[in-house]
Amino acid sequence: MNRRHCATAAITLVCALAMLTSTGQAAAAPVPDPSPSASAPAASPPRYSNAELEKVREQIETLYRKAGAATDAYNLAEEQTKKQSGEIVRLAKAIVDGQARIAELKDRAGAQAREQYRNGGLPPGAQLALSNNPKLFLDGINKVRQSQQASKTLLAELDQTQQDLETYTQDASANWEKLEANRVKQAKAKKKINAQIKAAEKLESELEDKERDRLRQLEADAAAKAQTAWLSSGAIKDVSGEASAAGAAAVAFATAQIGKPYVWGAEGPRSYDCSGLTSQAWLAAKRPIPRTSQEQWRLLPRIDIKDMRPGDLIIYHADASHVGMYVGDGAIVHAPRPGRNVTLAGAGSMKILGVVRPDK
Repeated sequence: MNRRHCATAAITLVCALAMLTSTGQAAAAPVPDPSPSASAPAASPPRYSNAELEKVREQIETLYRKAGAATDAYNLAEEQTKKQSGEIVRLAKAIVDGQARIAELKDRAGAQAREQYRNGGLPPGAQLALSNNPKLFLDGINKVRQSQQASKTLLAELDQTQQDLETYTQDASANWEKLEANRVKQAKAKKKINAQIKAAEKLESELEDKERDRLRQLEADAAAKAQTAWLSSGAIKDVSGEASAAGAAAVAFATAQIGKPYVWGAEGPRSYDCSGLTSQAWLAAKRPIPRTSQEQWRLLPRIDIKDMRPGDLIIYHADASHVGMYVGDGAIVHAPRPGRNVTLAGAGSMKILGVVRPDK
């Protein structure tokens, strides 16, 4: 009986092992390769055609150009604010000095009055003029004249100082009003800049990585197309001017900033906006120029493109909202826009308004 149970158990164990073995072999059997059509989902078509993406690029470019114009307005207001702040400080000192001068003149006038009072209301020279001695009489006449002239001079200076003080006060008040007005302009410009940049960044952020790559390529293609057309027009076929010593120094400074990011309102050393770069480059060349591209266009001497030389500034767009520095061979160095770094570009890659020369 025990043997039968043992035999039965052994048979059961062998069968179980056989089943396990066959199951393992079935699980380990090779699976046929899937058909090529089932290997991966089909690539989704691009959301934007090139024509649609080009419209997005134009929208972004327009927004950044508007931000550039607002940046110029901000920079100009900031420059004027600094100037007026300095003027207010100067006027405040002039007012303090004027008040001290008036106090001094009043003390001198008081001393003269007290001296006359002690002499019976007559200045010392008048007393001598009443003498019977001819010499003393003549001396007295001269002293009276001198005293009268000194009194007139004292009163005239006192009157002038008081007028100056009033003018200083009025000027300080006017400058303070301008200062506040420019602060308001700065705040409005800053708000506009941020709005334009945020709108542009929003458009770009909604693109997928591949679309952003295509957008950059479209930017490069548009710039190359414009540069090719400009060069083909013969615009610089006769341009061969050499940089002045100051121009060469400005070019050296500007090109040394290549790779640093664009930041609106920035004048270095870590970042720049377009006119911040050009103004600092010429400052490094010991030739201070206006801070903004619009003021650079308005105030600096203008020259023909055919007479252009390295160091000259090329002003772009109808509103003079962008500027780059010509470095020769049809190229500029410039700070393009937010999200881009200081770089070399074709001088004709944007619409040229004109050329100015800081050291003419």
